[in-house]
Amino acid sequence: MQRRRLLAATLAASALPCAVRAQADWPARPLRLVVPFAPGGATDVTARLVAQRLSESLKQQVVVENRAGGGSIVGTDFVAKAAPDGYTLVMAANSCIAPGPLMRANMPYDALRDLTHITLVGSFPNGFVVRADHPAKSLAEFIALARARPGALNYSSAGVGSSGYLSGELLKQKAGIDILHIPYKGTGPAVTDLLGGQLDALFDGLVTATPQVRSGRLRLLAVTGEARARAFPEVPTTGEIVPGVVGAAWFGVSGPAGMPEPVIERLQSEIRKLLALPEVQHRLADIGMTVIGGDRQQYLAHIAAENARYGPLIAAAKLRID
Repeated sequence: MQRRRLLAATLAASALPCAVRAQADWPARPLRLVVPFAPGGATDVTARLVAQRLSESLKQQVVVENRAGGGSIVGTDFVAKAAPDGYTLVMAANSCIAPGPLMRANMPYDALRDLTHITLVGSFPNGFVVRADHPAKSLAEFIALARARPGALNYSSAGVGSSGYLSGELLKQKAGIDILHIPYKGTGPAVTDLLGGQLDALFDGLVTATPQVRSGRLRLLAVTGEARARAFPEVPTTGEIVPGVVGAAWFGVSGPAGMPEPVIERLQSEIRKLLALPEVQHRLADIGMTVIGGDRQQYLAHIAAENARYGPLIAAAKLRID
């Protein structure tokens, strides 16, 4: 027994320098940043900007990998179960961290216990958009059409449990309308179908909607922020038309639980530095995003605040996914 203990201690001691050296050498190979949605959506756009700048600062390529499914649960669960070595990260969002899990009876991971939340990236309001030739020229007109034809109109989002879904369901509840939700694995494909006439409307972050709105192909009827979007000051908030319909999408970089402290600190530092770059802030502001940044404690506080804010609304509206 004594010999076994001595052998175990010796092996542990010999392994320690290797672990320390591996952390000191990090990153020694390319990193993977998982986007739990299809390409082309708000999360994907944001992740690619972060990945490009992070590749430059880390001197290692950061590869964006789309793993869509389950309203962002599939890709996030993949990261939660990955090796906690700092080489697999996720661009997390409302649907997979907070308050999305509050709408699910069964989750394959615990958003707090199974993930390391490194730093927030930013937030932006959702936009409610229709095609430019849609008969509704305003949110009030869309609501009137929906009341006149219950169940005939539809809207889409990045998936059940996403921020867009939550905004849409709150609009249905507060405005007293019956419109069908059609979930997608990301809003890139949803925008294509909206433009093609297969959808009536889309709730998604302004990151996705802005280029098509500015090109004149889509019409922005409202934004879900507390205040009007700086990029579209003429567009009202949903709360101006239907009180109580307020919210914002947010993104943060997370990884598996148990990541080495030096790796967490390096990632946090590098991401916060790139978010402070004027050109990055200009690019994000141009697509309607507000940079947040912050450390892990601020990230965790944000998660707690999101759950506290939306929990009662989700319970009252009985928004359940499973």
